[in-house]
Amino acid sequence: MPNTDPVDLTQQLVRCASVTPEEGGALDLLDQLLSSGGFTCTRVDRNGTPNLFARWGAKNYARTLGFNGHTDVVPVGNPADWTDDPFSGTIRDGQLWGRGSTDMKSGVAAFAAAAVDFVSDSPPDGAIIIAITGDEEGLATDGTVAILDWMASQGEAMTVCIVGEPTCPNRMGEMIKIGRRGSMTANFTATGVQGHSAYPHRAKNPVPALARLVDRLATATLDDGTDHFDASTLAVTTFDTGNPASNVIPATCRATVNIRFNDAHSSASLTEWLRTEAARTATETSIQIDITTQVSGESFLTPPGPFSDLVASAVKAETNLEPELSTSGGTSDARFVKDHCPVVEVGLVGQTMHQIDEHVTVAHIHQLKAIYTRILRDWFAT
Repeated sequence: MPNTDPVDLTQQLVRCASVTPEEGGALDLLDQLLSSGGFTCTRVDRNGTPNLFARWGAKNYARTLGFNGHTDVVPVGNPADWTDDPFSGTIRDGQLWGRGSTDMKSGVAAFAAAAVDFVSDSPPDGAIIIAITGDEEGLATDGTVAILDWMASQGEAMTVCIVGEPTCPNRMGEMIKIGRRGSMTANFTATGVQGHSAYPHRAKNPVPALARLVDRLATATLDDGTDHFDASTLAVTTFDTGNPASNVIPATCRATVNIRFNDAHSSASLTEWLRTEAARTATETSIQIDITTQVSGESFLTPPGPFSDLVASAVKAETNLEPELSTSGGTSDARFVKDHCPVVEVGLVGQTMHQIDEHVTVAHIHQLKAIYTRILRDWFAT
């Protein structure tokens, strides 16, 4: 009976310096493990972005459980600020230390170990797909999206999918994600006429105009929340003229806002609102205000049902906690998977992700493997 060690695998993955967009050997390592475990592995690189697709079993579309994760990590910052080498994978005080240990090489390791052991011990009537990208922490244009595009071209499909992002704020097992808020950024440029501050009547000052607009946006109530989501939020992230002189009225002024929105909105409806408010302010002040937007993802929800119930039951069985079905947090690649099949996120405690001295509790990695094993067993037994 195989017993693939997810902690050892996490250590090996952490030792791969896979800072986006570098592969660092992480996908090669997973390819070797999964191939030796009976998975058929295919590299699905696109535009220099490394991706790995692995499948065990035939193309049984009615019985295919998928897993999505990433092995790329954010930069370490100043290595001298770390207690240990950020790519050492050191185990100390019951913790495994290193960049990516929490987000999310431990999650990838836990599922890969669970899947390899599961298909060896009790081969299921169906298939398992593992889709791992090296582009989740970057622009995400050629990562999971590229894998899903390739799957469509090859007739590959998942019935349901688990995403292994860290989902628990403080305690292992307290939360799983059944959706995510949408995210978008809007950039405003107000254009007036430069002039001397002693003669403001000869200039057109864009600063008060943009300040008026930003205040309107920041104090607006977007909604009061929905059945499964908290209220949408808008944060002003920058306001700048680039003007070093105190006696010059600038010609331009710029501001940026970021909106995290629930299922009461779409990026299109919010963009229309932003443009309407910008046009209103421009009319009031005779200052031209231009806007550009970038959308990271739309809000989505996997309605509570049999799949989320099965996942929650597995978490409770292994942690003795009833997990909250949440839609909180930032974006993840689940925003792409949701267009393919129902998706639920379940993973570790995420307190130290992206931080200096990122680390994960060793016992939690074993616990997550047990959760994933139970999900595999229970889903294929249903």
